[in-house]
Amino acid sequence: MHSSPPQNPNLNKLFYKIGEVSEIAKVESYVLRYWESEFPFLKPRKNKAGQRVYTRKNLELVLQIKNLLYQEKYTIAGVKKKFSEDSQKKNYVSIDTIERVKKRLKEILKILK
Repeated sequence: MHSSPPQNPNLNKLFYKIGEVSEIAKVESYVLRYWESEFPFLKPRKNKAGQRVYTRKNLELVLQIKNLLYQEKYTIAGVKKKFSEDSQKKNYVSIDTIERVKKRLKEILKILK
């Protein structure tokens, strides 16, 4: 699902304007605004002038959405479901992992005392 951005000197910036994202992703600005309304996880901040300010993560999301819609032929609903499933997978932490972290924290606490 990961789509890496094309090689471009502008990709080293911290923030991008909607026109720059539109140019990099090769989709119109109105498409980006529509995607923002459809995908709650794609929410660029706005600067003091009210302009959208996309982060690198936002840009990567745009490229992933574009890939799913245009190359993999997902529907809007399909993309929402895909991101929801991926989000649930990322939030999963095994009991074993939690127990190991807990044990390690207790060891650190013991050392600090």
